[in-house]
Amino acid sequence: MLRSMEGSQSRQSAIRNLRSAIGEFLGLRANVVALLAAIVFIGSGEELWIRFVPRYLEVLGAGILVIGFYDGLKTLLGAVYAYPGGILTDRWGHRRALSFFTILSITGYLLVLAIPHWAAVLGGTFLFLAWTSFSLPATFSLVGTSLAPEKYGMGIALQSMIKRIPILIGPILGGILIDRFGLLAGMRLGLLASAILGLVALLVQNRISESEPVAAQTRGLRLGFAVAQFQPELRRLLLSDILIRFCERIPAAWVVILVMSHLGFSAKQFGYLTALEVGVAMLCFIPAAWLSDRYGREPFVILTFVFFTLFPLVLLRAQTPFWLIVAFAIRGLKEFGEPARKALIIHYSSGSNQGQLIGAYYLIRDLTVTPGALLGAWLWSAGPEINLWGAFVFGLLGTAGYAWTLARSD
Repeated sequence: MLRSMEGSQSRQSAIRNLRSAIGEFLGLRANVVALLAAIVFIGSGEELWIRFVPRYLEVLGAGILVIGFYDGLKTLLGAVYAYPGGILTDRWGHRRALSFFTILSITGYLLVLAIPHWAAVLGGTFLFLAWTSFSLPATFSLVGTSLAPEKYGMGIALQSMIKRIPILIGPILGGILIDRFGLLAGMRLGLLASAILGLVALLVQNRISESEPVAAQTRGLRLGFAVAQFQPELRRLLLSDILIRFCERIPAAWVVILVMSHLGFSAKQFGYLTALEVGVAMLCFIPAAWLSDRYGREPFVILTFVFFTLFPLVLLRAQTPFWLIVAFAIRGLKEFGEPARKALIIHYSSGSNQGQLIGAYYLIRDLTVTPGALLGAWLWSAGPEINLWGAFVFGLLGTAGYAWTLARSD
């Protein structure tokens, strides 16, 4: 009887915690809702086509090195935009900065739409990745200022779920467009939809109101000074995160080519696999966030690193639909500890320059990982199996390294 009562109280406490987090995250600041709506609109357009870009480049005549360069460019720009994005968040406020980056992204969509050449895709990448890369420190800083530290994980989980709604349906719809109209026409229709939805996001963002004046006296930190402010725990997390992102980046551009070109699956089927991955991730977010907020975050970070590491290993066996389903389900499970990892980043970068510190973290991580895309292209040229084994080794190093540093710090 006592255990039953304790279990009931625990469930009631979990429900109250979830309701409180939702209420605080969405109710405290109306501009957060507008920001999340913009995430949905931008993401809904981009996810129609962005995961098919490596295959699109292949059809346009790009070679292995060009495809690898595109994948590396994505990582590089994610790094380069993150740090100034954090500074703009602290200086301009969310509405003005988001609007600026949305306009850049729309320009990139239109450039790739107008010129069906692989060089235009590379040039457009500098523009169409602007909003996505900028929104990371902006969203993190909103969570940091809207929630108590013990609820960071739940806040990140809710934001991550909303961000993945477009990923759940976008690749399926994009795959249907490509299968029906062909790769070139399907990509162009997706790019046109991105431009239209980008304009809608621009209108939504103009409804964001700054609840307090943007601090004009906020001074941008030099990168070296920002890094000097990193807490030791953040440095340890950054090192392991870099190794894990090598594990992710090495096969990233080649998964769609492996599934479609080597295994013979259609674009729509690849879209279903991507939807499976995202659906599994979304099912993980809330329970994992609640557990990590209550019992500690580091074990969940280790668990998510394990799933990162397992994905390329399982993909090696994915010669049948069953094993592809298993592989993409594991790829979704790698998000199990993401709320915990991001909550740790927010916690260890708290302060008046939080946006800049978060931007500095991602700048260092993604700049370091950028060569991983070219390494992935080189390994792919030696064979898909070599590429996937290389990714697995980096994942193993990152996972073991983080567990070892935690054990030493105890």
